[in-house]
Amino acid sequence: MRERPPLLAVRDLHAWYGESHVLHGVSFDVHAGEVVTLLGRNGAGKTTTLKSVMGIVARRRGSITFEGRELVGRTSNHIARLGIAFCPEERGIFASLNVEENLMLPPQVRPGGLSVAAIHALFPNLHERRRSQGTKLSGGEQQMLAIARILRTGARLLLLDEPTEGLAPVIVQQIGVTIRRLKADGFTILLVEQNFRFAATVADRHYVMEHGRVVDAIANAELDANMGKLHEYLGV
Repeated sequence: MRERPPLLAVRDLHAWYGESHVLHGVSFDVHAGEVVTLLGRNGAGKTTTLKSVMGIVARRRGSITFEGRELVGRTSNHIARLGIAFCPEERGIFASLNVEENLMLPPQVRPGGLSVAAIHALFPNLHERRRSQGTKLSGGEQQMLAIARILRTGARLLLLDEPTEGLAPVIVQQIGVTIRRLKADGFTILLVEQNFRFAATVADRHYVMEHGRVVDAIANAELDANMGKLHEYLGV
């Protein structure tokens, strides 16, 4: 039986910020229904990789295909309409809008997005706080709102940048439960994480990045056997 092509295929990707050459030939695959993490130290190029997939980095070279369509050369709004959504590390919650208004802000780009009722079932806190200003939420609630907002859009590939950064352990656990539930519902997730212990609880596979390159690929089942190497890569 012939293996299905990956949902997202990145090949020899280079990216620049101005004159600064940040990505140096990044290649990896993400298959439909997988959770895949990009691990690495600060400055390894993980966030730039997500932004390159989303078309936010102006200068890219190489190939990024999603459902067989080439993304390099397309604008970020076109890429979003194909069914990819990006949740940035800074969360981007609008201070002047309440929770409900923040939630309803992004347009639906494809059918199949979660209803508001389904989002409230996933994140009960957001229902309780729906009239609160976005910036009055805790860090964990802001992260839930940032993820919830992209679930309405109909995107099936979610790019999550450091969703557990700075959050209390109990909230990190809740984010983990959410990611596993989204995977069970058929979403595909590309996740940037510093916390490989958290990544191990949600991911199928891990790509390790150093200096703008993918230097290793580790299946989650092989994580324990590669722990020494991983500690070296991540400096932990």
